[in-house]
Amino acid sequence: MSITVELTYDLAKALGSRRLELEGTPTLRQVLTLTRDRFGAEGAAFDRLTRVTALVVNGVIASRTHSLDIPLQAGDRVSFLKAAAGG
Repeated sequence: MSITVELTYDLAKALGSRRLELEGTPTLRQVLTLTRDRFGAEGAAFDRLTRVTALVVNGVIASRTHSLDIPLQAGDRVSFLKAAAGG
């Protein structure tokens, strides 16, 4: 099973890639864990960069506290969406 993970600009800059292809990721929780693992010893940077992001699965915002165990299917797209403010 392959899941495409789209990163925010800041995450992509830190990892050197705008997208990740993850194999064998049946839940959103595992996508978070595997993406954080890419940061290695800099896991705190991942935590800081994702503090103001939402997770989006196939265009629908998923709650990080209530939907982490939703099952994912092959071909799903998970995106980190950075909060924006303006006036």
